[in-house]
Amino acid sequence: MKPEQALLKQLPAVDRILRAAPLAALAERVPHRILLEAAQQTVESLRRAILQGIEAIDPAQLEIDRVATTAAAKAEAKMLPNLRPVINATGTLLHTNLGRAPLSEAALAAMAAVSRGYSNLEFDLESGERGHRYAHIEELVCRLTGAEAATVVNNNAGAVLLALTALAKGREAIVSRGELVEIGGAFRVPDVMAAGGVALREVGTTNKTHLRDYREAIGEATGLLLKVHTSNYRIVGFSSAVPAAELVTLGREHGLLVMEDLGSGMLLDLTEFGLPREPTVAETVAAGVDVVTFSGDKLLGGPQAGLIVGRAGAIEKIRRHPMARAMRSDKLTLAALEATLRHYLDRTEAVREIPVLRMLAASATEIEARCQSLASRLAANLGEQARITVIPEPSAVGGGALPLTELRGFAVALSPRGLTVSDLAARLRRARTPVVGRIQEDRLLLNPRTLAPGEENDLLRIVTEASKPGSEAQ
Repeated sequence: MKPEQALLKQLPAVDRILRAAPLAALAERVPHRILLEAAQQTVESLRRAILQGIEAIDPAQLEIDRVATTAAAKAEAKMLPNLRPVINATGTLLHTNLGRAPLSEAALAAMAAVSRGYSNLEFDLESGERGHRYAHIEELVCRLTGAEAATVVNNNAGAVLLALTALAKGREAIVSRGELVEIGGAFRVPDVMAAGGVALREVGTTNKTHLRDYREAIGEATGLLLKVHTSNYRIVGFSSAVPAAELVTLGREHGLLVMEDLGSGMLLDLTEFGLPREPTVAETVAAGVDVVTFSGDKLLGGPQAGLIVGRAGAIEKIRRHPMARAMRSDKLTLAALEATLRHYLDRTEAVREIPVLRMLAASATEIEARCQSLASRLAANLGEQARITVIPEPSAVGGGALPLTELRGFAVALSPRGLTVSDLAARLRRARTPVVGRIQEDRLLLNPRTLAPGEENDLLRIVTEASKPGSEAQ
């Protein structure tokens, strides 16, 4: 008998695997079909390995308890949600792939409260009549920005598309060549304009655009003047752009609306934390811009949303456009957004309670102290399994915000022994609560700036487990 045939005969039957203790213990909380799939897949995986001879199979691997234990692990993995929390140890605050801004405790509580039952989403408690869902946030947004009116859609790309469609469909929007932004996922301002039926009229050059360029381009087909804040890149050197206030004056002369997409809109001036000067939403509104759009889940620190603020007439036209219903926000988004905006009524509270602002405000000294503590605890747990040091390492804001800004700080650099850095990173990603760090110069960097309060303990446990030879993190 050939060796592979002898091994195939030792493969346990699926029904025996299902009755074995590791799988039987899961029967009450894992559906039978999941257990059956896990057992079948485990057997099939072993069968292929035997037949293809890719790896040497030890007969001990085919013992019923070993096979059932592997199947149980597969079953447990199948029961994990596809979308689940991740520990962000990359140091990138607004990490688009990891969900951008984490929410404040108040925002989470507000979402939980309205999701448990019914709410006054579109019901006016005072009059007993049907209400407007955006009334819950409009007064707050207007108070914080100085705008006459406001509305919300599902994201900022949607906000730009809706505003352009409602205000300039079938006409031209004049925009500087240096502001034809491409955001994540290859979505470009020209494409958004085309989708909204708005013709693009480019003016100026990549690095320099003057007011006269806009003036000379205005004609009978002009629908509005569009300014796009370059929040995800910068043109430096011999360059110039037209300030919003000057565009507003030009627009008034010709009876044209002026719209500005701020991208990652800021409600606070954060220069006191060493960040570069950025126009706030309130400053843009004060400059007279008719319609301003910005994101909810970037520097504002709230849920994914696109906010549209400005003059009442323009906002009402946007709000009444049929496309607005297709882009409207749900009760959970509105609840989280309202709670986030309420933090901004007190600057100190906003910086303390909104995670992104708290991370931005953290000093390099504070980050270094957290790194030293984490490194010391990891060294105590791992011993000779890894070389651990604390190194200077800047953080990025991310999310298409403050592209040239590096936040001074530090990171824990971990060089494992007994497995590669790539293997360790893979184990961490496969943990029940995944951990995502950065690989640099054959070291795994763990940056605590982006850790939530208390996550150091979870990180320590998961990294310790993953670093063990032959282990998988839990």
